[in-house]
Amino acid sequence: MDYKETLNLPKTAFPMKANLAQKEPEVLEQWEAMGIYSKIKEVSRGRPKFILHDGPPYANGHIHIGTAMNKILKDFIVKSKFMAGYDSHYVPGWDCHGLPIEHQVDLMLGGKKARLSTAEVRRECRRYAEKFIDIQRKEFKRLGVFGDWETPYLTMAFPYVAAIVMEFGRFFSQGSVYRGKKPVYWCASCKTALAEAEVEYAEHKTPSIFISFPMKSDISHRLDSLRGRQVSVIIWTTTPWTIPANLAIAVHPEFDYVAVENQGHVYILAQELLPYVAASFGWASQEVIGRFKGKLLEGLVCTHPYLERESRLILADFVTLEAGTGCVHIAPGHGKEDYEIGVKYGLPVYAPVDDEGRFTGDVAYFAGQFVFSANPSVISKLKDVGKLLAQEEITHEYPHCWRCKKPIIFRATEQWFISMEANGFRGRTLEEIDRVEWIPPQGRDRIYEMIKHRPDWCVSRQRSWGVPITVFYCTGCGEILANQEVFRQVASIFQEEGAEAWFERDSQELLPEGTSCSKCGSKEFRKETDILDVWFDSGVSWAAVLEGNPELEYPAHMYLEGSDQHRGWFHSALLTSVGTRGKAPYKSVLTHGFVVDGQGKKMSKSLGNVVVPEEVINKYGAEVLRLWVSAEDYRDDMRISGEILQRLSEAYRRIRNTARFMLGNLFDFDPTLHQVVYGHLREIDRFALHRLYGVINRVRKAYETYSFHTVFHTLHQFCAVDLSALYLDVLKDALYVQAPQDPERRSAQTVIFESLRSLTLLMAPILSFTAEEIWHHMPDWEGKAPSVHLAGFPSAPAQWEDRDLAERWERFLSLRGEVTRALEAARREKRIGLALDARVILEPPPDWSDFLKSNRGLLEELFIVSQLEITDDSLTGEVMEGAELPGLRIRVEQARGNKCPRCWKWDESVGDHPTRSDVCPRCGGVLDRMGL
Repeated sequence: MDYKETLNLPKTAFPMKANLAQKEPEVLEQWEAMGIYSKIKEVSRGRPKFILHDGPPYANGHIHIGTAMNKILKDFIVKSKFMAGYDSHYVPGWDCHGLPIEHQVDLMLGGKKARLSTAEVRRECRRYAEKFIDIQRKEFKRLGVFGDWETPYLTMAFPYVAAIVMEFGRFFSQGSVYRGKKPVYWCASCKTALAEAEVEYAEHKTPSIFISFPMKSDISHRLDSLRGRQVSVIIWTTTPWTIPANLAIAVHPEFDYVAVENQGHVYILAQELLPYVAASFGWASQEVIGRFKGKLLEGLVCTHPYLERESRLILADFVTLEAGTGCVHIAPGHGKEDYEIGVKYGLPVYAPVDDEGRFTGDVAYFAGQFVFSANPSVISKLKDVGKLLAQEEITHEYPHCWRCKKPIIFRATEQWFISMEANGFRGRTLEEIDRVEWIPPQGRDRIYEMIKHRPDWCVSRQRSWGVPITVFYCTGCGEILANQEVFRQVASIFQEEGAEAWFERDSQELLPEGTSCSKCGSKEFRKETDILDVWFDSGVSWAAVLEGNPELEYPAHMYLEGSDQHRGWFHSALLTSVGTRGKAPYKSVLTHGFVVDGQGKKMSKSLGNVVVPEEVINKYGAEVLRLWVSAEDYRDDMRISGEILQRLSEAYRRIRNTARFMLGNLFDFDPTLHQVVYGHLREIDRFALHRLYGVINRVRKAYETYSFHTVFHTLHQFCAVDLSALYLDVLKDALYVQAPQDPERRSAQTVIFESLRSLTLLMAPILSFTAEEIWHHMPDWEGKAPSVHLAGFPSAPAQWEDRDLAERWERFLSLRGEVTRALEAARREKRIGLALDARVILEPPPDWSDFLKSNRGLLEELFIVSQLEITDDSLTGEVMEGAELPGLRIRVEQARGNKCPRCWKWDESVGDHPTRSDVCPRCGGVLDRMGL
């Protein structure tokens, strides 16, 4: 007889080889056919809500590894919240306006753009955005991300732009919006103002120069030691091009300053910086002829180094002693602090630079020159007039445009602003920050400091592709027309026609009938040509998407984006919501780090270390990419490389093979008919359930706290250690050898079923494709959902937790470790082949003897050996001492008797069965019961 045919060997159609790249699209088609997301909405109707509001990616280009990671992370939360019993509706969105798209359209149109109207250019931008929305939607769905993909929110959709108009109108009605000339970040290449969130810092080489400003005032009235002396104030700057716009020099009122004589000339600078300055100038010696506080200089006047213009000495607390001279060059039109101190002292906001970054015609010597190119010219002029004291080139962090990557300037222009001080806006926003849960907690400090110190919000942009600032100007007197009636009228038009109406209709067609200027009575108006900051667009998504939608909820339970969004979307959403509703738009904010390469370096094409999601999917499948997101701690920067993905692919294979083994051993198990009640389970099976109890609770808690790396490591360890290396290994004898209906086998199958069902449900938010595949290969039972994604997380019955049993098994397992070590040594020395070839003799410590003798049969099964003997006699021969258990001695030898050809165990009674002379009595009895 071929005894292999009498064994209950595993049988399953679940393939060992995943072929994820080929299999996943089939699963996607199944989900599409069954309308999985609609089904999820049906199942969750009436449950408590958990709304994760999607931060919209730009509809520009293919997704990259960072956007893939972000969407997968959100998917973990949305799916896990549904499985935890929530209505977790997810509406994905796209940010459709702004410079990235307009820039690409400019490149596509080339010279043709000049012949097109603004409305025609905007239509091209819309088409471009629609194209990439479709591309990215397919790419996100390919990742296994569930959501309302057929009706996403788009910031260019007609109802959305109408909402933007109304939210801006609310700010206006409160008196928070004003038009003013202030320095803002300006990109000369893109010819537009930039928000702080659109500025990146990168290394940049700039000149570093020291300049002398001759004192015009007679300082001797305040400092007699300087009577009759030639006195100059020394300033230091890394932006020589701003010297033509200098109007003042700031000193700190409480710092100590000195008047220093060198070669007949007297220079004023901060006392603490004298050694540094003297070394920079190469002064061999100098004499201090006066000491005084900075406030002594207030009101005095210097002359510009080469222009017939005064430069006032003023006081400012922002002056530091970190570098320079303690005397700061002030150009109110080219710096935030310069502007603010300039307002205090009544200085003009002078910024003689045009939209392209070139000096205007009123700049002597340098008119028409691009500001950065003019640096050498300015330095040369200073040298010619003898006011350049020292120069060098330094490399430092300098602001660059996020789009074109070129260095930017601070430039005062007429812009629209939202005041941070009107209506106590800043203070109210800071209060709301402390009502939000920040994950991780340091996110709170980051955004708090940003809001605390940020300037007024410049919300205007000088571009075409965006939502217009819907205000009008009276052509008769210039009065601004902007009231709730106007905003409502324009919003109602945008609701039907989109923002294109602003560019296609004239003013009279947009305004309520009969509108006239409240100041002069004119009925002629012109439209504002600036558009709104795109961060305002996406910032009001809570109003356009969440508010008033019964399927969603405002405030959202969570916003989740990268840590850079503290100055981006988290920031603009907070300001827009607090500004008009008085509360934060989110209850919690979760941030993740950035994706870097395997060495922790930023990815760049020049380094050749960019990981492309499509390539990963084609090689490993989306499932391994999802596993990577779960395996890394997203709170830090996340490393990815071919080596890391290969390692995770192997981890995936271990999880899959464990599931496959369990499926194979359930081929004849009907959960409805064959489950064994807890009280009748074998001890090893009850211990397995105790372990499963801990896994379920740990994993569910990890999902609750968004600790997905804990989910991965717990489930991976459960598969690799608890199941494969222990429980399932030990069970093989009971599963394969016993009769199909044997109580021991059904006990084992019951726990395998519970373990597999729980494992599949717990992995579903992460390994969404594989969990679905396993689910369809599992035996059916009453109430089984048609998809794993329509089921809930498993619960762990309290009776599964048995701490006394666990304590007892900790002793068993420590002993198993010692025996395994001895078996491996015997195998290496060729004394045995397999563990089943072994006879193990244990000489335990005295306090272990009775415990082991009373559990000999269980231990023999646990060690997977043919024979186990426990003796109190002193062992001789090849003996191994216990490593972790002092006093334990182990001897491994060849098992006695003959090897049973059916179960492979050695037994001295092989052949003793009355009718079956070649098998052991146990196998003979099993074959009798099977009628074979």
